[in-house]
Amino acid sequence: MSLIDLLTGNTGNQVAEQAENKFGISKNQVIALLAVATPLIISYLRNKSQDAKEAEALNNALDKDHNGSILNDASQIEARQAEGGSILDHIFGGQKSTVENQLSQNTGISIDKIGPVLAMLAPVVMGYIGQQKQQSNVGAGGLGDLLGGILGNASNQAQAQQSNPLNDILGSVLGGGQSQSSGNPLNDILGSVLGGGGNQQQGGGGLGSILGNILGGK
Repeated sequence: MSLIDLLTGNTGNQVAEQAENKFGISKNQVIALLAVATPLIISYLRNKSQDAKEAEALNNALDKDHNGSILNDASQIEARQAEGGSILDHIFGGQKSTVENQLSQNTGISIDKIGPVLAMLAPVVMGYIGQQKQQSNVGAGGLGDLLGGILGNASNQAQAQQSNPLNDILGSVLGGGQSQSSGNPLNDILGSVLGGGGNQQQGGGGLGSILGNILGGK
């Protein structure tokens, strides 16, 4: 299962529906948030995995707590929200509030709801990575390449199949993040792509205008 299949399939819809029911956020807004936040989380993890200690810690966490079962058991999504908050604290560290503010501004989801929705998403993303890790049979030393491959494959798929707004968002996010890499996922994805949303309207378009389309002209 590709990253785009995760977001556009049953699992992504389950996250969106539960967030809509719990927080009163429109499903389209949640899906737009997932499309941006998921590659961002994976990018941060990829950067962290360049450090041997971080890679070993991530590898142990995946083996212990993230076997992918959450992808087939929607009841875990809300039940593991508190755990998701801790995951995000570790992934984003001191940049967490900056990430949440940028995502709030660009999806229209209020800042008090961004964190809880991301906390529902985080265990899903970790479960997906854990599943891919098992299928690829890699250890700590191979996590960076695994995560890079997940992002690369999603980028190629999104840009080849821009048939719906979600794929357009993913194509813009992933393409922009990789082509203007500064080594900092926050700058790459939130800065160059979200920040540059209004600068161009074609050839990928910038995420701001695409979010405007999916969110009803926001």
